[in-house]
Amino acid sequence: MATVETVLPVLQSCGKEQFIRRQQVLLLYRRILQAIRQVPNDCDRKYLKDWAREEFKRNKSATEEDTIRMMITQGNMQLKELEKTLALAKS
Repeated sequence: MATVETVLPVLQSCGKEQFIRRQQVLLLYRRILQAIRQVPNDCDRKYLKDWAREEFKRNKSATEEDTIRMMITQGNMQLKELEKTLALAKS
């Protein structure tokens, strides 16, 4: 859990919008990993986990606000698709 000591420098070094975007990205990453944990096949689960890590690492240096918003939107759409696929597989 984040403490005041770890969050304050982040808030001071970047603006409010950047802080909010960072929180959105972290939440998206956690939600994607939670969904991937529900994948029944070990090989598929590992593949998806590696894919998610690489995508987030690859885009880690993005700084343009519009680009980051677009990537968050795409990530949310991919998460919804994964959740739909998992729901269909369970039924």
